[in-house]
Amino acid sequence: MKKGLIILIIVILIIALPIMWGIKRYNRFVTEQQTVKTAWSQVENVYQQRFDMVPNLVNIVKGARDFEQETLVAVTEARSKMGGKIEVSPETITNPQAFAQFQAMQDQLSSALQRLMVVVERYPELKSNQNFLQLQDQYEGIENRVKTERMRYNDTVGAFNKLIVTFPNNLLARMFNIPTFEFFKAAPQAEQAPAIAF
Repeated sequence: MKKGLIILIIVILIIALPIMWGIKRYNRFVTEQQTVKTAWSQVENVYQQRFDMVPNLVNIVKGARDFEQETLVAVTEARSKMGGKIEVSPETITNPQAFAQFQAMQDQLSSALQRLMVVVERYPELKSNQNFLQLQDQYEGIENRVKTERMRYNDTVGAFNKLIVTFPNNLLARMFNIPTFEFFKAAPQAEQAPAIAF
């Protein structure tokens, strides 16, 4: 009787231990996925703040006499390509093409806004407009937050992707069809130093 009970306990342990290990690993994957999704929601949040600020910036700048219209058009077009709101499906952060498209639209708006801020320097009436100066400060703060939140997102993605591609986690991740997440990458030509002429 004792020998049969010992064999039964050993069989139960042989079956239960891998199952318990698998449950623990799976729960960690899910927890880390939520950490990445939380970081992503912060990225979306700051992009939305920037997106919402654009009409105010454009309206104030439009009031400046002889302001360069092509710069305003570039900002307005970059914003309108995104639609009415920053809405991204959850699959975007695991789909390389959708993520690249989202990043390209954001990079285009960033570039247009940077051109707008550079061009503004030529207009003294804008540099003395209190509303514009406040919006300019807010814009600079939001751009800093964008960089910070993208960096945090990339950090969480790096930790998660490393977790699910290492052995034996990769076997379990593949079994449960848990995808890796996409990283933010530098904009094209970012590695080239800008030409500065004096």
